[in-house]
Amino acid sequence: MVFKRRDKRPFHRVMTESVWPRGGWTRAFHYVRHRVQRLPDDPHRIARGVFAGVFVSFTPLFGFHFLSAATVALIVRGNILAALLATFFGNPITFPIIAYSSMKLGKRMLGQTFDETHQETLLQAFLGAGEDIKHNLFAIFTDDVTQWGALAAFFHDVFLPYLVGGLIPGIIAGLICYYLSAPIIAAYQKHRRTRLKDRFDKLKAKLQARKEERQDKI
Repeated sequence: MVFKRRDKRPFHRVMTESVWPRGGWTRAFHYVRHRVQRLPDDPHRIARGVFAGVFVSFTPLFGFHFLSAATVALIVRGNILAALLATFFGNPITFPIIAYSSMKLGKRMLGQTFDETHQETLLQAFLGAGEDIKHNLFAIFTDDVTQWGALAAFFHDVFLPYLVGGLIPGIIAGLICYYLSAPIIAAYQKHRRTRLKDRFDKLKAKLQARKEERQDKI
C-alpha cells in the first residue's frame, strides 16, 4: 500500500499519541492553524467553519463531533473542512476544563446540585450507561429484557446538564474564535496572493528576458 507505515506502531504508542501527539500539542496546534489558513475559500466562510467546530467541542456528543461540526457548518454556511479541523479545540488538555465548566453551569441552569467532591459518581454514571448499552445490544438477540435505568440516570445527571451548560460557553468561545480567525485568515490569504503574484511576475520577466535574448541571437 502507498500510504502504509513502514514501522507499525505498537498499541501503547497509538494510545499515548492519541492523548499527547508525537510533536506535542503546540506543534499540532500550529499544524491545524496552518491548514485552516491555507483553505481555498472566503475568510468569513472559513471563520464560520471554525465557529462550528469550536462550538461543537463544548457538547457531550463524543464520537459524533465531526458529524455535528459538519452539520453546524452547513447551517451557518461555513467551510466544512475548517469545522472538522476546529474540533481540535476539544482535546485531552481542554476537555477537563470544558466538561467541568459545562457541567457546573448546566446543573445550575437546570436547578440541580453540582457536587465537586463526588467525582466517582460521574464515573459510575458513565460505567452504568455503558453497561446498559452493552446489555441492550445483547438483548436484541436474546430473550433478556432491556434495561434503561442507568441510561436514564446518565441522561439526567450528566448528558443533559453537559449539553445545556455547554451551549453558552460554546457560543462565546466560537464567536471569539470567529472574530479572531477571520482577519488573520484574510491577511494570510492577501499575503499569499501577493507572494504568488511576485513569484509569477519574476518568472514572467525571466521568460521574457530569455525570449529577447534568443531574438537578439537570431
